[in-house]
Amino acid sequence: MASFVQNLTFMVVFFTVLTAFLIGFLSMPILISAFKKMRVMDKPGGRKIHKDDTPSMGGIVIVFSVLLTAFLWLDIYNLVEIRYVIAALALMFFVGLRDDLVELSPFQKLGGQFVATFMVVFMSDIRITGLYGLFGVYDLHIGISYALTFIAIIGLTNAFNLIDGLDGLAGSISVLTFGFLGWWFMTIGMESFGLFSLILMGSVLSFLVFNWHPAKIFMGDTGSLSLGFALSILTILFIDVNGHLPNVNPWKFNAPIASGIALMIVPIYDTVRIFARRIRRGRSPFAPDKNHVHHFLMRMGLGHDRVAITLGVVKCFFIALMFIGAAYSDYLMLPLILFTAVLFGARLDAVTLKRVRENVKNAPPVLQQKPGRVKHKPVISKPVTESMHMSNN
Repeated sequence: MASFVQNLTFMVVFFTVLTAFLIGFLSMPILISAFKKMRVMDKPGGRKIHKDDTPSMGGIVIVFSVLLTAFLWLDIYNLVEIRYVIAALALMFFVGLRDDLVELSPFQKLGGQFVATFMVVFMSDIRITGLYGLFGVYDLHIGISYALTFIAIIGLTNAFNLIDGLDGLAGSISVLTFGFLGWWFMTIGMESFGLFSLILMGSVLSFLVFNWHPAKIFMGDTGSLSLGFALSILTILFIDVNGHLPNVNPWKFNAPIASGIALMIVPIYDTVRIFARRIRRGRSPFAPDKNHVHHFLMRMGLGHDRVAITLGVVKCFFIALMFIGAAYSDYLMLPLILFTAVLFGARLDAVTLKRVRENVKNAPPVLQQKPGRVKHKPVISKPVTESMHMSNN
């Protein structure tokens, strides 16, 4: 009987993920074609590194496939349990959509994120309730708990938004995270959030088919804000639920805070690093530039796909580190995770700087670079010459 239930659960999960994938896979070409006909394109230039006009706002199909699949496959109990999460995700979707269509000011965007976070924290009670034994602190004051959770959700949402600057990168990172969270929530019996995480994974997988280099569409703020928000609230939930699991549970990570940081290590490290560099140079931490981790990897000569794979492997390494250190507390794992991230970053900066210097050294001087020779004389077409008026003056 137990094996039958397990097989039935597996089939439900499989078809749920498959439905999310197929809805996105079949809908995305329609959106791409519609945007091309309407000339709703993201043009290259400035800090953007793509070369051709490309449709954006692929997040429309991602969120559409998530919501439709949730209403098709989740029963009434599961829907009721995550109803405020779905409502907050829908609100964040419209914030991103408005920003893509008509740019919002930073305060307007932050206001929308604040309201969505309020819905999740106060209505669903998803929050960081303590430090789970770190520094001897188990329970936080309710005010501190709310404040810390608001900062964490809004900070992680915008951190994820910052890494969406390369074909396939944000999608790859989110697929790995949603996949892990979906498996973990299902394993400990939180079916609603497990299925919701896996639906997100399936939807983003369908988007990656069209976003892998060379990308046919970008997710835009419509997608990056929505996915970043979903990742942040599910990670906060993972930290808090994991921190309160009994020690006898085989799927408990004894370092809940370090494990949560490991799950979001790529956007966290990239944001902290870029802010530190800007402040050190006397600039605003919010001033845009091209010094993100993925920009540095591209300066090493890696293409879009190799950068996405490289950072995906780094993410898998940190998830593996979570499993290796599952029996150890935050006292050991938190310094280990942070030190490893800083060590990787320092090594990346050193290798990139060395590679750039080698490229500059091997490149010929500008004055020695001969311009290409024109092989054919320019010819003026006959209709143009007939309409010209030649003056003797």
